[in-house]
Amino acid sequence: MKTKDFDYNLPQSYIAQTPVEPRHSSRLLVLDRAGDTFEHSSFWKIDEYLKPGDVLVLNKTRVIPARIFARKETGGKVEVLLLNKQNDTEWEVIIGGKGLTPGKKLIFETNLSATIEKILSGPRRIVRFSQEVDSHLEKIGHTPLPPYIHTELDDPDRYQTIYAKDSGSAAAPTAGLHFTDDLMLKLQKRGVTFCMVTLHVGLDTFAPVNEEDPREHHIHSEWCELSEESADIINSAHKNGNRIIAVGTTSVRVLESAAKKAVTPKTVEPFSGRTELFILPGYQFKVVDAMVTNFHLPCSTLIMMVSAFAGRERILNSYQIAKELDYRFYSFGDAMLII
Repeated sequence: MKTKDFDYNLPQSYIAQTPVEPRHSSRLLVLDRAGDTFEHSSFWKIDEYLKPGDVLVLNKTRVIPARIFARKETGGKVEVLLLNKQNDTEWEVIIGGKGLTPGKKLIFETNLSATIEKILSGPRRIVRFSQEVDSHLEKIGHTPLPPYIHTELDDPDRYQTIYAKDSGSAAAPTAGLHFTDDLMLKLQKRGVTFCMVTLHVGLDTFAPVNEEDPREHHIHSEWCELSEESADIINSAHKNGNRIIAVGTTSVRVLESAAKKAVTPKTVEPFSGRTELFILPGYQFKVVDAMVTNFHLPCSTLIMMVSAFAGRERILNSYQIAKELDYRFYSFGDAMLII
């Protein structure tokens, strides 16, 4: 297995710069693994491929306005991107600027300051804020969009799922962006159950795998949680032979991490903490029966995960078909349903 096996060519024109309205009007490519067939539909009609008793697992993380601006004591401007919260005042961040060594102080618009504690790799730093930063973000924070989106977003809430609740992500779980209240009501009437999990998405989700052999890649860890209530829903559904459908790769990561902790006869075990699960082709899925997902970046850990689920050649073939039919790619793009 080589990283280049997960590469494909995508001209810039295919990368969606703005979301469609309404959310559920995005296109849907349905990949049936058993029949090795493709169908083309709209997300609004996803109910036609679901059955009463199916469980849709949604990631209820909320993107925080993690992009903030500061100045150095010398007056130079600095851009800070919050990545991982270590405790109430300490964060791992990406900082844009020069001379940002330990001990240097940053001053923000409000009565907030921060001191650089430690240099990590590249522009990453550990900083300690003078007070907890969360309450300041509504005033001084900006929504961080993925690096391939160059159009400013008029409505920041458009980069949130409608069910986002638990603040902590630097990026949205984009497979969930297609859901609307009307669609969720439609699915509930069909007998589909919704089950919530949390995984706080880091910016490393966009990072390519640079190692020649992906098995040598050190995958980023992310904080996630599967509650006892959600575990009960999943265990009961599996016991009754109903499908568990993960909405997004983040939900997959939570479910399969929870499965690693489970003891027979349970399928998953409730847990809270960080996961470093790296799903590559050859992985045996223990929970996920179907998946809703967007189209992912070449050579990313995410395209490797969906390739593990559906087969590398099948995924690359579906991406080629999507390009030929002018599907929109990445965060604000169209969706796939893999059954």
